[in-house]
Order: sequence, then structure tokens, then C-alpha cells
Amino acid sequence: MKIVVVGLNHKTAPIDIREKLAFDTVEQLRALRELKNKFAEAEFVLLSTCNRVELYCADKRTGGIEAEHLIEFLARFHNIEPADFQDSLYIYKEADAVRHLLTVTSSIDSMVVGEVQILGQVKESYRLACTAKSTGKVLNRLFHCAFATSKKIHTTTSISSGRVSVAGVAVELAMQLFADISSANVAVIGAGEMGELLLQHLLHVGCRNITLINRSYDRGLKKAADYGVRAGKWEDLDEQLTFANIAIASAAVQDYLFTKKAISKILDRRRKGALLIIDIAVPRNFEPAVNEIDDVYLYSIDDLSRVAEQNRKVREKDIARGMELVYENVAEFMEWLGAKDIGPLIGRMKEQFRQISEKELERFFVGYRQDASCKEVMKTMVNRIVNKLLHCVIKNVNGVAKKHGTTEAAKLVDSIVRQAEEISSELNNNNKKLSQNCHPERSEGSGWLK
Repeated sequence: MKIVVVGLNHKTAPIDIREKLAFDTVEQLRALRELKNKFAEAEFVLLSTCNRVELYCADKRTGGIEAEHLIEFLARFHNIEPADFQDSLYIYKEADAVRHLLTVTSSIDSMVVGEVQILGQVKESYRLACTAKSTGKVLNRLFHCAFATSKKIHTTTSISSGRVSVAGVAVELAMQLFADISSANVAVIGAGEMGELLLQHLLHVGCRNITLINRSYDRGLKKAADYGVRAGKWEDLDEQLTFANIAIASAAVQDYLFTKKAISKILDRRRKGALLIIDIAVPRNFEPAVNEIDDVYLYSIDDLSRVAEQNRKVREKDIARGMELVYENVAEFMEWLGAKDIGPLIGRMKEQFRQISEKELERFFVGYRQDASCKEVMKTMVNRIVNKLLHCVIKNVNGVAKKHGTTEAAKLVDSIVRQAEEISSELNNNNKKLSQNCHPERSEGSGWLK
């Protein structure tokens, strides 16, 4: 089997590219089913968060899907040209792909190192793949390995201590930009997981004048009651921004909630004072041109990187220990993958050796030899020789597996199988020609084979 991941994230692509490739839940399911219908033998998991879009694939070792196929699929699904995002992509294969997933799931690759939300997002992506029936034995094992690695890193290090989430960093940025956040009127747009985290962090830093606005008013009302804040109606969004000092948005929508023109109209009704907007949604809730308006300061999720970098620096020791655990688990998974592949490959190698011996015997026993009395004895002898040679080959394969790992051993067996298949095919063609040209006439001196 081969494993490949094609993706982009906050480090390789700006938000205007990431939002073009983002998937909501319905789109994820549709994409996974389309992929499985097109490539029935392969396995797929699709991860889409505010900071990354990644497509994982496991397929048979020879032939099958290449990274280019996955790139073409992403472009076609979103109706954009590959050239629009190809320079922002990374492609990882085999052990590198396994390592990448483990670092992502453990939050080591996150904008905010130590965040626990990414584990839930990866688990949800895997659940959707199971629902779409697009995953299988290899990716099942790989993703459970990633979940176990994340748990071990978070329980044996201090990587997740402190304010470690995008929501936490957003609130920290607001504190740096707003003199007295405790007295600010804050509008939180969206009551999903990120919106709930925003409420927790805002309350933690002493902010009490908070209004939660959600598309579903009943859900927003319940969440607001849970945290002791006000709930606002979706249709009153404009009015909420008229009185807000800070707006933090994380609503799941495909189009902008507010354009530059809409915010300009709201400002006409506002009293004096700046409006700080932190938009951590992907796709974005606010048109970027909003930042051109006087007294409006718009920050996207990509603008949180400076604060997030400070967070990374204080966790360097935890990151190093986490990477040690990642590499240990990558090695274990690759051993399993190699062992999984090597058994069937050895079976194929034995079958090819058997076919070669049979075709050589067939090549020998033609013409006046085809009725030779020693035919069965020679077959038995050749089979014994082939089995002894196979024993030597398998012994050497086991030696390679012990010294260099089962992945390298599987590559060796795969190479032998390929060569044996070529020999077998060539013998088959030669035997056909020989059969056509041979005349079964016996000569006087042929009695030695009786």
C-alpha cells in the first residue's frame, strides 16, 4: 500500500486561497463519496478546518492514484484552476504522510500549538469518512494511531496548558488592542464550538458585557444562558454592531455576512469610537475591504500568527518531546504497514517462481520428449530446487526486515515479484512460439528418455 496526503495550511496558503478550497460537512460527504465511486480500491479521509484542507489517500503499491489525481479532484470539485492553488500545496508520501497526520492531530502543526480542538476536528473528519464508507483497513489503523499519539502527547507533556486555541489567541489579540476589555461591548457571532470557546475566554479575562448572536436563535439562547450572557437575534446583527466595541466572528457561512458598504451604513448610526473586528471564520464573515473604513480595524485568522508565535516559543520543550513520540509511532505504524504488505507479496513471489518452473519444464518436455517416463520425477526435483531457493530468498528478506524494517523488505520482495512476472511473461511468449515450430518426430537416438 502507498499513502499520500495533498494539502495546504496557514503556513503555506493565505486565507483567500484556503477559503476557496474549504469544505462544509455536506460537501465533505459528497466529495468522499465521489472519490470512492471513482477510485473504488482506494481509501480517503478529507480534513477541512479554518487553517487547513488536507486529502488523505491510501492505495495499492503499484499504479493507482497519484497526487496529481487528488489535486485535479480538488480543483474540479471547487470549480477552480489547479494553478490558482498549486504553489501553496504540500505533498507527503509514505512515512512522511504518516508523520504529518500525527503532528496535525497532536496540534504540533497547528497555528496555536497545544490546541485540543484539532483532535475533535480530525475525529469528525474520520467519522464522516466512515459514514461515506470511503475509509478502510489502512486509514482506519492510521487515524486511530494518530488519536492515540495525540492523547499520549497531551497527557505526558504540558503542551496544552494555558490559553491554547484560536479563540484564546483572538481574545488575547483583543486585549492587546483594546485598553480595557472588561468594559467593552462584545458581539460574538456564531454559537458553534469556536463561539463557545470565545465566550469562555472572554469571561475568563473579565469581560461581562457580551452578546451572542447565532443563526438559530434557540441554540444561541441556550448557549447564552449556559454562560450567563445575552442572546441576540440573527436579524438584529446590524443593530448589535451599532453598539459593539468589539465583534468576534466565527459563523459557518459561504458568503460574507458584511461587506464594506454594509459596515459603512452601520457606522453612520454609531456613536464615536473605533470598532475592532476579529474574523476567525473560514470562509470569512467580513469582506477584507472593511478594513479600509476609518475607525474600523479588521483582523483575520492569519493576523493572529504573531500572538500564536509567542505561544509556540514557550512550548519548545513540549514540542520536542511530542515529536519524539510522533517518530516512535510513525516507525510502529510503518512496521505494521510493511508487515501487512509483505505476506501477500511473498505469496505472489512463490506463485511466480512456481509458474516459471512449470513453464521451463513445459519448454523442455516438447516434441519427442513430451511422453518421457522421467517427466514426473523431474517435476518433483525442480519443485524441490525452487522451494530451497525460495527458502534462501525468504531468509534474506527476513534479514532485511530485521535490519532495515518491513517496509524495505516489502520493497525488496515487490522488486523480485516484478522481475519474476517479466520472466514468466517472456517464457510464456517463447513457449507459444516453440509449440508452433516444434514437430514431435522421434529420432533413433531418443531412447534415453524412455
